[in-house]
Amino acid sequence: MSATLPTAQSRGRSARAKRRLTSPAASAIAIGLGLVWSVPTFGLLVTSFRGSVKEIRTTGWWEALRPSNWGGFSLEHYRTVLSGSGTANLADYFINSIVMTLPAVVIPIFLALLAAYAFAWIPFRGSNLLFVGIFALQVVPIQVAMVPLLTQYVKLGLNASFWVLWLSHAMFGLPLAVFLLHNFMKDIPRSLVEAARVDGAGHVTIFFRVILPLMVPAIASFAIFQFLWVWNDLLVALAFGGNTPDLAPITARLSDMAGSLGAKWHLLSAGAFVSMIVPVAVFLGLQRYFVRGLLAGSVKG
Repeated sequence: MSATLPTAQSRGRSARAKRRLTSPAASAIAIGLGLVWSVPTFGLLVTSFRGSVKEIRTTGWWEALRPSNWGGFSLEHYRTVLSGSGTANLADYFINSIVMTLPAVVIPIFLALLAAYAFAWIPFRGSNLLFVGIFALQVVPIQVAMVPLLTQYVKLGLNASFWVLWLSHAMFGLPLAVFLLHNFMKDIPRSLVEAARVDGAGHVTIFFRVILPLMVPAIASFAIFQFLWVWNDLLVALAFGGNTPDLAPITARLSDMAGSLGAKWHLLSAGAFVSMIVPVAVFLGLQRYFVRGLLAGSVKG
């Protein structure tokens, strides 16, 4: 009876919180904010399909929505940015971004899961102090660590390689990953872990068979944050990888796409949507886990 009462109470509080978040006023505000944020994006989308460079420079994007101007839409800008020459070619740098981003997401998640399990379920002296120290690393500016890290990379001979980008993004993302995954892991009922220990399971078995399947929402939540941050990053990529064609991400090419004195800035609209394809697909594919991960632990029983 005592075990079921907190569960019923937590379910009641969760239901009340859900009703407050789904009220008509909250829905209206959310829809209004969504429309406000969507208008510039829609304008950028319309501009990316306008074929006339002169019209792009002299008229607003809403002019293209008139029925008399519908014949001016074209895929020419997308063909230029995907198969053009020089800084207009995004296809190779699109692949560079994928190669840079995927390991930079997997590595911190793997390390943070191990660290979070140790902090949550393996008591050891100084664990609280160490966890506070890891949490405090989130406030350290990235710029402060760049020069020391670059110096060490040069000494180790790792500079100008994808390893530098993977390790740098993993280190910068680890404090937040450990914090989020630890908080989610602490909400797992202790009875599950204790039951596994009674059955003779060790830490490895408990981690992979009990804890890890329940961590999918939290892992997906952090994966989205980390993926979007690494994919949209320009500072770390330029500082550690340079602006070479073998390492430069798509964001570096977008910054150069405007050309000399901004002569080709009309290509930025098409390039921006090419760079948005993968992040949008990742978010839409993982959004149900993302919401569950954000709400996990918000209501205590």
